[in-house]
Amino acid sequence: MHAAVFLAGFTGILGRLIELNEALLVWYRMMFAVAALMILFLITKKLVKTSLPDAAVLMGIGGIIALHWVSFYGSIKYANVSVSLVCFSAIGFFSAILDPLISKRKFEWIELALGCMVIIGIYLMFHFDPHFRTGIVFGMISSLLAAVFPILNKKMMEKHQPETITLYEMSGGFFILSFLLPFYLAYVPTEQLLPSWSDFLWLLVLSLFCTVLAFNLSVRSLSKISPFTVNLSFNLEPVYGIALAFVFFKEYKEVGIPFYMGIAIIFLTVVIQTLRVYKQTARN
Repeated sequence: MHAAVFLAGFTGILGRLIELNEALLVWYRMMFAVAALMILFLITKKLVKTSLPDAAVLMGIGGIIALHWVSFYGSIKYANVSVSLVCFSAIGFFSAILDPLISKRKFEWIELALGCMVIIGIYLMFHFDPHFRTGIVFGMISSLLAAVFPILNKKMMEKHQPETITLYEMSGGFFILSFLLPFYLAYVPTEQLLPSWSDFLWLLVLSLFCTVLAFNLSVRSLSKISPFTVNLSFNLEPVYGIALAFVFFKEYKEVGIPFYMGIAIIFLTVVIQTLRVYKQTARN
């Protein structure tokens, strides 16, 4: 799980390096990911067919993932890496509420408490400057959508292998975004439709390592841990991503002590949940 989170930490950096707008960036990302997966399956001959209803569900989840990525990179484009990743930390809060509702289980006070701790961490980490309002809205939408698809994937893991889930979801996300892309570009026009050579290189890195590999690892982890734990663990993505932003873009000059206090609180929630999982495993 944490290997996937670490790889995901690079996505914010790559999102700032790639000059394409957010929708085109995600469209190329998913296209390259699907192409890589198809080549992999042709070589290994492990392509597994599924029923039409399950394929439709998986492709629908892929659409949610595509919209999550568009809003995530939109947050970066309209604000900056730190703002986007701070807003992404709210995934633990949304997951604590949505997971019981979708899975039809009881609410757990400890999950709600940890989710609220994350919100406190976000508040400390970032002053919601009106200048970044659009980026913040995109970031919170991204966090909400990111809390949904691991919960839905948990059910799919009971019937399908991670590789199958990844292929169908990436394909579904690509097709759905292809349909929505002309409308998005009409509303948010851009002059650059094709990636530059540097964009092409970063898109390959983003697609192969931060998408295919990271997504497959995160789906595999769902066979051992709960969606809430997955989502809460992904709260470390801002920690990794912001650390990388400090190195590459020197954003540490723009933050103060409250920012570091917020990161510490978010990290603490992950540690507490990890200890809970270990204790539950030991009892079982």
